[in-house]
Amino acid sequence: MIERTEYLEQLKRFKDKDLIKVVTGIKRCGKSTLFDLFIDYLKENGVENEQIIKINLEDIYYSFKDYKELYDYVNKKIDTKKQYYVFLDEVQNVPMFQKAVDSLYIKKNVDVYITGSNAYLLSGELATLLSGRYIEIKMLPLSFKEYLSAFNNLSKSNYEYFLDYMRNGGMPGNISILNDNPNDLDMYLEGIFTTVVYKDIITRNDITDKMLLESVLKFVFDSIGSPISIKKISDTLTSQGMPTSNHTVENYISAFIQCFLIYKAERFDVKGKKLLTRDYKYYVVDQGLRSYLLGKKADSDMGHILENIVYLELLRRGYKVYVGKVDDLEVDFVAKNRDGLKYYQVALSVRDEKVLERELKSLQKTGDYYPKYLITLDMDLETDYEGITKINVIDWLLNKE
Repeated sequence: MIERTEYLEQLKRFKDKDLIKVVTGIKRCGKSTLFDLFIDYLKENGVENEQIIKINLEDIYYSFKDYKELYDYVNKKIDTKKQYYVFLDEVQNVPMFQKAVDSLYIKKNVDVYITGSNAYLLSGELATLLSGRYIEIKMLPLSFKEYLSAFNNLSKSNYEYFLDYMRNGGMPGNISILNDNPNDLDMYLEGIFTTVVYKDIITRNDITDKMLLESVLKFVFDSIGSPISIKKISDTLTSQGMPTSNHTVENYISAFIQCFLIYKAERFDVKGKKLLTRDYKYYVVDQGLRSYLLGKKADSDMGHILENIVYLELLRRGYKVYVGKVDDLEVDFVAKNRDGLKYYQVALSVRDEKVLERELKSLQKTGDYYPKYLITLDMDLETDYEGITKINVIDWLLNKE
């Protein structure tokens, strides 16, 4: 198993804390494996098998018809003399699961961990019921650092592996396939795509027009890193003979976001320090899924693929990430945490002086002294342009800046 160290450390930090640990993320991104790694850690530190209760609610063996059956099943395995660790995987599959979770949570000797592959998990009744009583760990597919660590025999350069990563993405199941038979990768990605889109999105939302849904998704996947509006998508598809409304497109995009298939980056006025309310950018959770859906077309815009990878990495590092506006210019990313802001501009290459000048311009106009980075695929040594640090993307991904 690939060591998901950063996520594992979060679980360790919150062990036995009076909080429900909620791990969210797209299906097959490694949530169940993370639980297995944490359970190994518990056993290595003296926790006995009988103190660990793990239930995968996608397994037909656990066909609980409602929350009461789930609660009763777990409760029978618990006594008052020991500490118990309860892991409920894909808990949203049980109707009104939140009542079972809350009833287990209030037991003094039970530490509760749950996963879900839909953001509805933390909306509505659960959010109300558990307000202030849970911590969310937002899981993504493999980072490049994790991806690289999965290959025991590094037969290629980091640069070559990174080019593979740009196309294949970082779903954990990719690794064994790439080692055994790379030609099977699309079959694996098709399985994930089918599960997320057809099972989770279409079935959950009672969608009947599969072709329209897929067309909206292709439009968004093809537009990563570009500002788009709901109206633009609707107008384009209508002009192509697929009449649709703004309302329908908005609902579809909301469903993609809820299933962690795409992420929305809001726009941020750097000088006014306020959010703007139109023409968002969207980024895909995994480049491999994008490659599967778009085919060869997915390779046509390497600059935006690079931008997508940087966006996801900033999320992994715990930032809130916005697209920056400076007068009539754009900063690719404004990354915000408790320490303040950082600015990032992303470009495939800045060897051309005119391109370099263009990429630096918006960073030079922010009017403040927060850290500024220009991230490229160029293999030059790190350079400083009057306080703006140019760094190779592979170096940045493998090391904290």
